[in-house]
Order: sequence, then C-alpha cells, then structure tokens
Amino acid sequence: MNIHVNTNTLKYISLLTLTLQNAILGLSMRYARTRPGDIFLSSTAVLMAEFVKLITCLVLVFNEEGKDAQRFVRSLHKTIIANPVDTLKVCVPSLVYIVQNNLLYVSASHLDAATYQVTYQLKILTTAMFAVVILRRRLFNTQWGALVLLVLGIVLVQLAQTDGGGSGGAGDDAASSAPTATHSSLAPAQNRMLGLWSALGACFLSGFAGIYFEKILKGAEISVWMRNVQLSLLSIPFGLLTCFINDASRIYNYGFFHGYDLFVWYLVLLQAGGGLIVAVVVKYADNILKGFATSLAIIISCIASIYIFNFNLTLQFSAGAMLVIASIFLYGYDPARTATKPAPHNLSVDEEKLLPRV
Repeated sequence: MNIHVNTNTLKYISLLTLTLQNAILGLSMRYARTRPGDIFLSSTAVLMAEFVKLITCLVLVFNEEGKDAQRFVRSLHKTIIANPVDTLKVCVPSLVYIVQNNLLYVSASHLDAATYQVTYQLKILTTAMFAVVILRRRLFNTQWGALVLLVLGIVLVQLAQTDGGGSGGAGDDAASSAPTATHSSLAPAQNRMLGLWSALGACFLSGFAGIYFEKILKGAEISVWMRNVQLSLLSIPFGLLTCFINDASRIYNYGFFHGYDLFVWYLVLLQAGGGLIVAVVVKYADNILKGFATSLAIIISCIASIYIFNFNLTLQFSAGAMLVIASIFLYGYDPARTATKPAPHNLSVDEEKLLPRV
C-alpha cells in the first residue's frame, strides 16, 4: 500500500516538475530577452549553462563513485580519455546542442512565449521523421494521424499571428518589447520570421540529436551523469567558438557578462538544471502523463503571456493550440498496450542518455 502511495506521489511530482520546466523556461527566456535594461549575450548564457551542467554532473559522478577521489579520477579517465572513439561520437550532439540552444534564444527573442511554446512541439515531427529514416522504425497509424494534427495546429498558430485576425497578438507583444530597444543597443528588433525559422531549426536539430544518440550509443554502459559530463565537456569548446564567431566585438566592447543580473543567472541555472531534473523524474512519468504536462505547459504559457506580454489570444490561435495538444496525446497513445498490463516504466535510451537541453 505504501509503495502504491509513494508511486502515485512521485507521478504527481513528475507532473508538476515537467509542467513547470516546460512552461517556465520559455516564459523566462522571452522575458529575459524583451525586458527593459541591458540585454545579455545569449551565446554567453548558453556557454555558462554548459559550465553549470558540467560541474553539477561531476559532483553527481563523484557521489556515484562513493565519494572516493581516486575512483572518481579513474572513472573519468576510463570513460573519456581511454575510450576516445566513444568520446568522439559525442562531439556531434555536443555541437548540435550548442547550435540548438542558441537558436532557441533567437526564437524566444522574436516570438511571443505562447507561439514559441506551441511551435517548438514540432520537434515531435522531426524526431519521428529521423526515427523512420535512420532507425527504420514503424509508426502506428494513430501516430501518423497525430503528426498531421501537429502540423495543422502549428500552421494555424502561425497564421493567427500573421493574418489580420491575429496581428493584434503579434503587434501587442512586439510593442511591449519595442521600448526595450531604447534601453540597450544589444536588444534585438522583433522579426517574427527569424523567430519562426530559428524554432524550426531547433526542432530539426532536436530530432536529429535524439535519434543520433539512440543509434550510436545504444547499449553503452555509461551512467546518465557520466554521459552528460562527456556532453558538457565537449560542448564548452563549441560554445566558446560560438561566442567568438557571433559576439566577439560585443564581448570586447561590453564584456562577457554584460547585462547579467540575478534573473539571468536564474535563467542559466534553469536551463542547465531543468533537463537534469526532468531526466530523473521522467522515470515515473508515462507517455500520457508527459503529454498532459506538455499540454498544461502550453496552457500556462498562453495564460501567462496574456498578463505578462499583452498577448492577444485569438480563436484561431486557440484552435491551433488545441490541435497541437490533441496530437501530443494521440502520438503518445500505444494501442498495443491497451490489451496488456502496462510494464514498469524505465528510462529509455533516448530519455536516459539524451537529457532534454531546454
């Protein structure tokens, strides 16, 4: 009885954590990029998030090794240095994640939080496409139907922000952000198409990275924390390169930590720790629960955007968002499990080794 109660408690905790992680990150990124005052450089925030994640995972690996310094060093050497082939395989997703996270900041700078939250669900489509092409995985008919609903929903959401009926939402949000440009020379001018293409690029990279990991790292006996030590360790050089390519002159003129305050550091910690937290609690969350959490996050983002960003919630946007929410539930539905007793939910390769980066 106690085990049953504890399991239900963990499921509710998982629901709350997944919902807050999905909703708060998008809202926080949007607010950080449009609020009055000096605007921080997103490339430096991505890099700092990797540093935080590396330090956190090193501490967790040290704890896994019984807090024995010698065992800890031997484990790092065996996994990272003595196994160069496996380490080099991680270079690809390390680069992909750096580019993806930078694209997400660009998207959050130019799309309102509600549109950003809905559009980013297109990663379900890209992941499914790469699973079919690379892994030769077969999808259920319900999943193909869910992907159609997903695309239709996102198209409706985007049209709601570009046609006459939905221009109010875009205009109001842009207008609320426009004064920011007068406060900082680093504030981006609002460009909805740039935000859309950045979100689509991030979705494409997210789908590719997930399937890439599942293909090349399947069966590897490496803990989830050690795997993320590899990822972050290799992501840092790519992050430094991104800072140099995109923002070298601005870093030289304004400084690396220009625009940083407590809220930006909170955002860095949220981005770094959010994926790690979700990777732990997702063990207790089935597909229905994860779909419910994502759907709640979309609803929270829409409601919060109305009050924080003066977002105008139109009927067309609402219809598109509902189609996306329905597609999330439908895609996670497995008809083969309805006739059998569900097995205990364990972390899959994609969940355990590919931690959410956003």
